[in-house]
Amino acid sequence: MAFNLIFLGPPGAGKGTLALRVKDMLHIPHISTGNIFREAITAKTPLGLKVKSIIDAGKLVDDDTTVALVKEYFAQSGMQAGYILDGFPRTIAQADALALFSTVTHAVNFDIEDTVVLERLGGRRVCRSCGFNWHASFNPPKQANVCDKCGGEVYTRDDDKPEAVQKRLLVYREQTAPLTAYYRAKGLLVDIDANGNVETILTHFKKALNL
Repeated sequence: MAFNLIFLGPPGAGKGTLALRVKDMLHIPHISTGNIFREAITAKTPLGLKVKSIIDAGKLVDDDTTVALVKEYFAQSGMQAGYILDGFPRTIAQADALALFSTVTHAVNFDIEDTVVLERLGGRRVCRSCGFNWHASFNPPKQANVCDKCGGEVYTRDDDKPEAVQKRLLVYREQTAPLTAYYRAKGLLVDIDANGNVETILTHFKKALNL
């Protein structure tokens, strides 16, 4: 069967990290709306500049813009073999829109404590060149602020600073968390414990989906 997966959970829950493992295991694409947004911002397109102003204000990109981007991606790429959606849908309106052009098979909810999120994101460092994620405590580069893989600058994203993380968690609880009830009512929600390391989370994932 094709796995059409949605990954739900607050920022820092490990959705992107697990998605990289699952896409190889199931041979399905990982679609991160965050990456789509960042590419548009880097290209400085009109949409990218609009998205940057929204993100810099600590808000979420509006539903119409987000849905249009995802729908276009689906139309261009084709998703017959399945997919992992990471960062979409974020609202009930987006979920309703998604249902019009794709059928979700599982909504995977990453259950994690806020304190763990703050520890993870507060120490996250990203390479400007290759995008690799480092961590100040768990996986630091050998030389401070220099990527081991490509020599690029390693920095802290503005949205990973403590005050921004707190705001992101608040926005998530208010706008995105209701999706768990939405998909639970449809019989599609799968809860997994995301407080451990990636290997532990992957084990929980496989068990929950009978893989």
